[in-house]
Amino acid sequence: MHAQHRRASTSAGRMPTSDQATNNNGTKTILSQEQRRFLDSALRVNQAGELAATLIYTAQTPPIVKSHPHLRPLMKHMYDQEARHFDTFNKLLAKHRVRPTAMYPVWQAAATVLGWSTGMMGREAAMACTEAVETEIGNHYNGQVRELLKWMQELKSKGEEFDPELLELIDTIKKIRDEELEHLDHAVENDAKEAQPYGLLTNVIRSGCKAAIWVSERV
Repeated sequence: MHAQHRRASTSAGRMPTSDQATNNNGTKTILSQEQRRFLDSALRVNQAGELAATLIYTAQTPPIVKSHPHLRPLMKHMYDQEARHFDTFNKLLAKHRVRPTAMYPVWQAAATVLGWSTGMMGREAAMACTEAVETEIGNHYNGQVRELLKWMQELKSKGEEFDPELLELIDTIKKIRDEELEHLDHAVENDAKEAQPYGLLTNVIRSGCKAAIWVSERV
């Protein structure tokens, strides 16, 4: 497995800011400066999170598969989905001309260390890592979907049409969220809660994820 450890290009067009523009379907789109900042930070942290996920699975897989060969298809399945998510957000960053987080190298190193260390601790610890990470990522994506749906409701209440790209973005995030929560289910099914020490391990990882999300949204 080889994760795509590259920064997203920022050369393509971006969604308009507070200026009015017309898309291919003739729909008027206006994003406030606050909405523009939210979209930028959301796409930036999503791309960073998916990069981290690919690196965690890349580092976990060799020791886990060595001890539990039957898990190879599952690990590959989860990695492949994360790689597609990463590619999706790379393209969205380029499309909307959003810069990646300045913490990119730090998250690369941290994710690799987290994946390797939990993989070496064994199957249960690796699955507990997945459970903890996906719990935070699922909550994070849910928050983004709620915010974007709120924008749509506000437009509808004003009798304005919304840009179809907004609905497409919501659908994309929902689909990725559902696949991340599928990984959480796989982890629980494979004895994540049997990890020792489960509570300490998952709490530390979840706290680290929250901190990484907060920083990546801003830096």
